[in-house]
Amino acid sequence: MSDISANSFLDSVNRNFDRAAGFTDIPKGILAQIRACNAVYEIRFPVRIGDEIQVIEAYRAQHSHHRLPTKGGIRYSQHVNKDEVEALAALMTYKCAIVDVPFGGAKGGVKINPWQYTEDQLERITRRYTTELIKKNFIGPGIDVPAPDYGTGPREMAWILDTYVTFKGGEIDASGCVTGKPVNQNGIRGRNEATGRGVFYGLRELCETEGAMTKLGLTKGLKGKTVVIQGMGNVGSFSGIIMQEEGGVKVIGVAEYEGSIHDPNGIDIKKLLEFRKETGSILNFPGTKTLERRDSALELECDILIPAALESQITVENASRIKAKIIGEAANGPVTADAEEELVKRGILIVPDMYLNAGGVTVSYFEWLKNLSHMRFGRMEKRFDSNLYSKLVETVENLSGKTISAKEKQFLTHGADEIDLVRSGLEETMVTSFQQIWEVYSTRQDIGSLRNAAFVVALEKISNDYANLGIFP
Repeated sequence: MSDISANSFLDSVNRNFDRAAGFTDIPKGILAQIRACNAVYEIRFPVRIGDEIQVIEAYRAQHSHHRLPTKGGIRYSQHVNKDEVEALAALMTYKCAIVDVPFGGAKGGVKINPWQYTEDQLERITRRYTTELIKKNFIGPGIDVPAPDYGTGPREMAWILDTYVTFKGGEIDASGCVTGKPVNQNGIRGRNEATGRGVFYGLRELCETEGAMTKLGLTKGLKGKTVVIQGMGNVGSFSGIIMQEEGGVKVIGVAEYEGSIHDPNGIDIKKLLEFRKETGSILNFPGTKTLERRDSALELECDILIPAALESQITVENASRIKAKIIGEAANGPVTADAEEELVKRGILIVPDMYLNAGGVTVSYFEWLKNLSHMRFGRMEKRFDSNLYSKLVETVENLSGKTISAKEKQFLTHGADEIDLVRSGLEETMVTSFQQIWEVYSTRQDIGSLRNAAFVVALEKISNDYANLGIFP
């Protein structure tokens, strides 16, 4: 996997912005405001680790205040720096606009390797980081709402919530200060799988678009498509599992930190994850061949390549060896700007990160709404709907003189629970957003790429916000 600086990542994001801005009529001053990062909080704080004191480097970037609160994850990584956080925050702004989630973009990062610390030490670091954000008013349900990212999860979000509540006792909407929490700590069902499920919905919608499949010389639909996945973290694993179980795809290659594997007959992702949990590696998984390099799977011939690891994995160095017809950016910024130019020229269709991995922030939005309403989705209507559907089924049986099977009856009379509503809302969001992007892409011959189209959609929405809000004072 490529070792490219975060500065290159930020440069890629800004170059993509500048290229897409040329397809709009938005005034230069508004474009400059949209492009700029509004605020960055750079932090150094001490934490006692064992018998010594370590000074921890951390950041929180709020890219855009056109809508509040700002929203974005917190990553724990030894590669975190200011430029990376700014780049990720910018992507969050555009991502939220594309999927009509009313947030500005933000991102946080703590420069540590989380696997080198004990749980107790990580808790100390997380709580101190949260305290620093509270001190500078960089967190709050109406200000800035963090979420999990690389190296963090529900556990860390619960620590953030508890720390916030400790300092903000009596704040009625305090649970809305962070999303991605455990379900029993005011989280929401379906959040863990959200980004991966969003990837599935987005790629399914693309493959159901006849014009796109004709352009690529592929049959309509996901079923039977060959897929390669880079990264078996939360996003990559859920993408693979859901696409196999609900989309009928064949995963023929997987790349991870320890190496790449290939099986033209298909790799069962659930079994692969169990194998890795037992052995610590994907290598030597039964039926697969270990490839030469750890990123070799990226270069396998396939219909869909899903980079779900870190940024800058497909560069000018390996772009010429990419044989996929579709690249679905499940990670943030896996394809550099220079590489994309080459890939697009070759007719490869890139589904951009700012749309495809928006499932996480979409379901985070649902969790935030749940926290503000103080009520689980489906609680009021589930039983009413179930009873109503049961009466309808009974009426149909009486009028027709036929009996509906128990399995069909259970399906027809099932009232929607929280997980059903979350998945439905996510599907609607991903389908509608793709249609908006495809409309721009397919009707503008000069647009060139789905990324340009997605940027145009985002920029038009954000500029409309600025136009309506005005400039204060």
